[in-house]
Amino acid sequence: MNEEKASPDMSKPVHLLAFGFGSGLLPKAPGTYGTLVGVPLYLLLQPLSLSLYILFVLLAFLAGLWICQRTSEDLGVHDHSGIVWDEIVGYLVGMTFAPSGWLWIVIGFMLFRLFDILKPWPIIWIDHRVEGGLGIMLDDLLAGLYTAGAVFLLNLTGWFS
Repeated sequence: MNEEKASPDMSKPVHLLAFGFGSGLLPKAPGTYGTLVGVPLYLLLQPLSLSLYILFVLLAFLAGLWICQRTSEDLGVHDHSGIVWDEIVGYLVGMTFAPSGWLWIVIGFMLFRLFDILKPWPIIWIDHRVEGGLGIMLDDLLAGLYTAGAVFLLNLTGWFS
């Protein structure tokens, strides 16, 4: 099915989540809007201990396997551009070791978008070869891991202190 003709049913909770509470329906750059949805979620989760934060992100990733798979099947389109649950979770992964403060929220956001758009190896390989919910989620998980590593190193070097 053509992506332009595939439209989600936002009354279905799975579609609402997959499309980032509607952010994935915004025209132009839905992945960026979806990542923006991750920011307030990150702020809500920031007070958690590291272990609880990681557990939440892990559960969100595992739920995303089903959310993205189901929505793709419903729409008949693999990795519809409006499916942004993967960006939300990827951003949360990227912020795992981020220090507090808006500067780090912005740095994490920019780095995640950069890695998600450029898709350095092996992200590009996974993006082209892994299908279904796992394929949708896995490339953004890796972009999030790249982001987490970069944020950790930037913080370690004290560049933005």
